Amino acid sequence: METKDIILVGAPMDAGKRRRGCLMGPDAYRTAGLSEALAALGHRVSDRGNLHPETLTLPPCPNPVVHALNETVGWTRSLAAGARSAAADGLPIFMGGDHALSLGTLIGMADHAAGLNRPLFVLWLDAHSDFHTPLTTASGNLHGTPMAYAMGRPGFDAFPPVDHAISGNRICMIGLRSVDPEERAALAETEVTLVDMRQIDEGGISAPLASFLDRVAARDGLLHVSLDVDFLDPEVAPAVGTTVPGGATLREAHLVMEMLCDAGCVASLDLVELNPFLDDRGRTASVMVDLAASLFGRRIFDRPTRSFA
Repeated sequence: METKDIILVGAPMDAGKRRRGCLMGPDAYRTAGLSEALAALGHRVSDRGNLHPETLTLPPCPNPVVHALNETVGWTRSLAAGARSAAADGLPIFMGGDHALSLGTLIGMADHAAGLNRPLFVLWLDAHSDFHTPLTTASGNLHGTPMAYAMGRPGFDAFPPVDHAISGNRICMIGLRSVDPEERAALAETEVTLVDMRQIDEGGISAPLASFLDRVAARDGLLHVSLDVDFLDPEVAPAVGTTVPGGATLREAHLVMEMLCDAGCVASLDLVELNPFLDDRGRTASVMVDLAASLFGRRIFDRPTRSFA
């Protein structure tokens, strides 16, 4: 296994939705031993601390229900710059923070890939497609918009321009089970690979992922992985404010991580939507740390036995 320079970047972003608590996520990952777990696998790990949003005052959004636009755009600017900086020095792991942080990490990593003259692919592990825009969202929660922004959908005038939009044929969403009708209609006009839980139930999780990874390899692409806690079933990972029953099992999630490790194409990772306020004695943070360890080389026989009793 190749030794990597892994850079931890904290993003205590809590602006993408109204339920508070994700700002504690980065420190929960630190407490759960993310750095130590990766270092034990032989990687060089550095922690750059937490980013902070730029301070902005923007005109109101035409959609009056949009929540925390100034703060979210400020975070997007900061995270895009932080992604470009960290990716130049190693493999960044962005410790969130709600999923609105991907507004910044996606465009920052797309800029980085373009500078290397390589395409950026995205694996979106999430119960939701997050394909709304600020103009279409009914909830006003901007954590439901990152994929639309990164693909260049209109409606993001307040946000930084997307210089390197990610085409749908370079995106795979796995674990879907809560997609709004407006998102479904918009996605139908794209080439995004959509893998919902019924498809996983019927045929397993490995085949669609392997097919996508073959496409990444065929184009020598960089892969950005965005792992939302709600990709997992809430029985496995309860510490998320957007629980949707029927998610991936722990074994399915580890298989995804092991396949990503074998593929060797992951260039960056989001760990998002961990709300420690909702956790059970650090259970979800530990699960997410274990999944990250699988992505970076921990094998079945090496896993620690954990007790949450």
